[in-house]
Amino acid sequence: MLSACGGGGPSQDANEPSGNFPVQAAATFPNAQRLAQHSRMVVVVHNTGNKTIPNVAVTICNVTCAYPAPRGQGSAAGAFAADISQEGVANPSRPIWIVDTPLGALAPGKTATFVWRVTAVQPGVHTVAWEVAAGLNGKAKAVQNGTIPRGKITVLVRKAPAKTYVTNSGKVVSQQ
Repeated sequence: MLSACGGGGPSQDANEPSGNFPVQAAATFPNAQRLAQHSRMVVVVHNTGNKTIPNVAVTICNVTCAYPAPRGQGSAAGAFAADISQEGVANPSRPIWIVDTPLGALAPGKTATFVWRVTAVQPGVHTVAWEVAAGLNGKAKAVQNGTIPRGKITVLVRKAPAKTYVTNSGKVVSQQ
């Protein structure tokens, strides 16, 4: 007998409530970076409603989180990545930043802060998109002013890494 995952049990979204969960969301990420520079992308989500958000989450996408996305955008490339145009590669997604380190329920009036510590590894102009969800299965929806909270940040990653040196007193100085 052959068996597969997902059969026979209750669906994953069986306990996820349906409805809209009002939030205020904002993101920050440095618009100018250099290769090998460590940066932080921060998305802050505040529950402005009177119900607990069942499972607050933030998705990071390349250029757009819209579905379906054009090739090389959205789900076509990995998070913090872009597609290359080389033919015949098994996976065209290549990192722009690497994640150095990357929730659950969010009670009314509480704030969740999502922080991605990343290091730039590919020069150029890149757009990082983000989107907030209230649940993992689509029944619970985060809303801000009637729409899904989302945004885009365009970043210029310069080819030259920051100039870093050590002073005579032993202090490390980085010139951006």
